[in-house]
Amino acid sequence: MVTAATAALLWWFKAPPVDIVKTAGVAGGAVVALYALWLNDRKHWLESEKVADERFARSVEMLGNEADQVRVGAMHSLVWLAKSTPRYKQTVIDVLCAYLRRPFVHASWALDGADPDTKLPENLTLEEQQEQQVRRTAQRLIRDLLSWGDKKKEYFDLDLTGAALEYFRLDGRRVHRFTARRAQFYGITEFRELHVRKPALFSGATFHGRLSLTDAKLEGGLAFTEVTFKREVDFRAATVGTFLALVDPPPPKQVGELELLPGTAMRTRHLGWQLTGSTEAAGAGLGDHVEQDARGGADGVRGDGDGLGDGKVSAKTDEAGAVGLDGEGLRDQRDA
Repeated sequence: MVTAATAALLWWFKAPPVDIVKTAGVAGGAVVALYALWLNDRKHWLESEKVADERFARSVEMLGNEADQVRVGAMHSLVWLAKSTPRYKQTVIDVLCAYLRRPFVHASWALDGADPDTKLPENLTLEEQQEQQVRRTAQRLIRDLLSWGDKKKEYFDLDLTGAALEYFRLDGRRVHRFTARRAQFYGITEFRELHVRKPALFSGATFHGRLSLTDAKLEGGLAFTEVTFKREVDFRAATVGTFLALVDPPPPKQVGELELLPGTAMRTRHLGWQLTGSTEAAGAGLGDHVEQDARGGADGVRGDGDGLGDGKVSAKTDEAGAVGLDGEGLRDQRDA
């Protein structure tokens, strides 16, 4: 078609017959060559996608291997795949989080949960020691995959519900939604300069060691309902927006103050918490920002203060009304 169209155009302008044949032939050949290149590139792309899918499947399968070095190798293979094939990044993060959600108990946690590495249990088995190192590798690789600093600003979800974590660090990382309901945090937990755009949910979690939230930005809200703090919490220069749900009593020791951004909703009055910032009333209807399913709460843990009723609740601690919790949202228990 290109050859014929070119020949007709040249004939219209009364070009010499020899030139018409030569030019039309070159035009048609160029189109055929470009189409062949496109087919070749598409073939290579499809082959690379197939190789990536096969690599992912093999790596996930190797995570169930009995040898710890094989599991570690599978994790590194997944991370390599996530970096070379961006569409896999969230999936690989989900797989690593799922590995950390597997049931695991280390003997040193019962001796000193605030700093397990200082205790060496006499009954420690080789399997426990190996699995501990594999899990710490998974934690480090999750941290490495998350965006930080001046690099490309990407936000991924983290679901560590019920996970057991040691010396967990996400300092300076960017997270979209952070769910760690009923998680067990052993050793120092480092969330310094962490930026979470959507809700950070820690309902029912236990922090056995110190928690650092220095310079953290929790703009999507923070749920500390039914959380157990066994050591100090560092709030210096930390800010929270959207909503804040806390547990009573507060941590045994608090360093600094947690700043509430304008419009941050609180469900009830909390004495003893070191809060500062916004005194504006929060608007209603925050459920869409937090709820992950229609049922709300999780495994017996009360909701996270995920929404508000028709009324408004002041973010200032000494002006907050007597508001109760109903399911996953805030509902005013006073007479309608």
